[in-house]
Amino acid sequence: ILAFAASKGDSGTAAGAFFGAGALLLISGIAFCRAVLAKLERARHHAFSLNTLGVRNTARRSGRSLSAVGLLACGSFLVIAIGANRHDPAADADKRGSGTGGFALYGETALPIFHDMNTTDGQEQWGIDAQEVQGVTWVPMRVKAGDDASCLNLNRAQKPRIFGVQTSAFKQREAFTFGSLVEGADKREPWGVLDTMTPGDNTIPVVGDTNTIVWSLGKKLGDTLEYLDDRGVAHKLKIAGILGNNILQGSLLMSESNFIRLFPGQSGYAAFLIDAPKAQSAAVAKTLAKAMEDAGLSLSPAAERLADFNAVENTYLSIFAILGGLGLLLGSVGLGVIVLRNVLERRGELALMRAVGFRANSLYRLIFSEHLLLLLLGLLTGIVAAMIAVLPALNSPGAGVPYLTLTLTLLAVFVSGFVWVGLATGAAMRGSLLPALRNE
Repeated sequence: ILAFAASKGDSGTAAGAFFGAGALLLISGIAFCRAVLAKLERARHHAFSLNTLGVRNTARRSGRSLSAVGLLACGSFLVIAIGANRHDPAADADKRGSGTGGFALYGETALPIFHDMNTTDGQEQWGIDAQEVQGVTWVPMRVKAGDDASCLNLNRAQKPRIFGVQTSAFKQREAFTFGSLVEGADKREPWGVLDTMTPGDNTIPVVGDTNTIVWSLGKKLGDTLEYLDDRGVAHKLKIAGILGNNILQGSLLMSESNFIRLFPGQSGYAAFLIDAPKAQSAAVAKTLAKAMEDAGLSLSPAAERLADFNAVENTYLSIFAILGGLGLLLGSVGLGVIVLRNVLERRGELALMRAVGFRANSLYRLIFSEHLLLLLLGLLTGIVAAMIAVLPALNSPGAGVPYLTLTLTLLAVFVSGFVWVGLATGAAMRGSLLPALRNE
């Protein structure tokens, strides 16, 4: 129910609801494992094999078995859920819907630029050879200085910086991805929300990314902020849309026409998004920085800028990933401890089986089949629950899910479980079984 309801909501709500749905599924999965063990305990078989006997033995100490299943399930759930939410700025960096917007470079100038850098005349004003910047296009933005509302600023921003953007340029490129829009907005052309004024509302629409709106400003979709224009008149800015994680983090975006009306004193352009061929972006950046050094132009690759914003979040994710890995380690080691204790308690039974003709390798197979079920139940329960929890992350652009790393981690846990089971079995069965046989 949570997953279905979340699919109809905005991206922020969906992420939390899906994670809650995954956590509930994890709990119910562990309960299902308990039911499986109970059914095995009550099952009746007409014919027995070593594997059948081993599987049934898992129910002899159901609480003990369930503790190993629970640790493995929770550990694998954490590792997958955290790993899937990690942001990789290089993933899909050239796509318009990613956090880079498909742009190669982001630039800012100390002095405003008044020329159209997409024209030959504008380039000649700065002594730029048109051949060196062939295929390069600029999306200029006007800037109203303000607080840095990105995740790199730990303080609560009061008046974030505002960009005056040419909405037509973003519409044409279909740049970035919107997580949510105010009711009534056209989802087919989301950037049009900046040009649409609600009748009788007297608010000016702005958009920003999730980190800026929710965490830095403490606002939500539809809330308003009060700004003074250049004449000292107060205006209310309405949050009309929330973007996904992107390189414009820390700022609010307003249509250029509204920006000029509110801040006529902020002339020229001071921030730029630059399209350039991927193979030439480094050379283009060097050419532009040298030609426009008098304007104080500083350029950075869009993917690197996005990586800087994601560094804080990814650091926290790494910490939780370590905790999840510790849970998996405890689960696999705990499985070995359970094997050791179970085998020690059943030395008399195993000695009797040896006395009536069972070989040592057959007893090893018996114990392996017994605890292989616990290992599989724990990992499968955690993996299935985690896949539900991370559906929004998997569908978001630029997610960069490390499938190979996660697969190798889970495979390592599976192999580790086998190793611990083998070591524990060998340790428990070492030595003479004659005293155990006498006691039996």
